[in-house]
Amino acid sequence: MALLTKDDIIRGLRKIDEKARKAEMLIDLAVYGGAALTIAFDVRLATRDVDAVVRGSPDFVRSVAAEIAADEGWSEDWLNDGVKGFLSGNEEMNLMAGFPGSPNGGLRIYIPTPAYIFAMKCMAMRPDGIDGSHDIADIELLANKIGIKTADEAFSIIEGFYPLDRIPPKVRFGVEEIMERIAPQPKCGG
Repeated sequence: MALLTKDDIIRGLRKIDEKARKAEMLIDLAVYGGAALTIAFDVRLATRDVDAVVRGSPDFVRSVAAEIAADEGWSEDWLNDGVKGFLSGNEEMNLMAGFPGSPNGGLRIYIPTPAYIFAMKCMAMRPDGIDGSHDIADIELLANKIGIKTADEAFSIIEGFYPLDRIPPKVRFGVEEIMERIAPQPKCGG
């Protein structure tokens, strides 16, 4: 499967926007995961797919996404909703510049805040390399971007989005290990 760059993703989203405007449909699309990191945070050069949730006319978006996949030679599931299992009831989303939609139709794109995408990446944590996963590297980049220095700070953010009883032990151990690795080491005096 070919990787989608920022330009590829934006081109695909512009095509959805154009078709939604022509159909006079207002579509809300929340973009998560690697695609959000690629198009909004510039911490990734490319991603395998666009994890997104459609609010309003999912059948229309599926049909348009299939047309775009055929036109571009992309995988049929370049735009998918596999992220649904990792959504929080306390979402923090921002409207992405350049995709405001209009009363006459178009596409409004919402992107998670850095803290929310950090928490989501922690909850979805797969070892790097598994299914092309970059979760651990993404968590490290986001921790640095947000300024998270300790496991306690990381858990405080995660718990702001997910109930404590929903955080699996593998996530706890993984976050502790990542934060140990990236935390500044105390200097030894001599």
